[in-house]
Amino acid sequence: MNHIIALEFHFGAIFLLSIKSVNLRVAKQFTLGKNERLKSRKLIEQLFAEGKNISVSPFRIYYLINKTISTQNSPPDRREEIFSLRFGAGVSAKNFKKAVDRNRIKRLTREAYRLQKKELQEILKQKKLELTIFFIYTSKELPDFNRVKEKVNVILGTLTRIINENNSSNS
Repeated sequence: MNHIIALEFHFGAIFLLSIKSVNLRVAKQFTLGKNERLKSRKLIEQLFAEGKNISVSPFRIYYLINKTISTQNSPPDRREEIFSLRFGAGVSAKNFKKAVDRNRIKRLTREAYRLQKKELQEILKQKKLELTIFFIYTSKELPDFNRVKEKVNVILGTLTRIINENNSSNS
């Protein structure tokens, strides 16, 4: 499929360019797909009831580590749908009255997580574990992206260390 783009310059000349559309795909490692998001009420309730938590200011993180569910009994078309890492983010309405602010913080958190999750994902696949994580932003100030990214990096490093320690003690 070709797209025609018209460019008009300040002297009034119009140039038509024909550009072939290129199907660009985002690298799989930097996505946060629907199946990776923590949406199940049952799973969220289980996470808060049975999971552990850590605090890295300005976040409180709830996490739950499970053995991977075997996909051998699943139909062939559904085997790839089971993900080893699920993620959710939340912000208190008590601290941020405006939904715009809460949504911005969740968006920043998701983006920082999305860009840095690859190492944790690989460790989970290697050790055949599932991890469910929920980030709760607890501060009362709006953060900037660099601060969120730095804190998410610390959190993911801590979770990686916890997984390695748990696996060492279980072996």
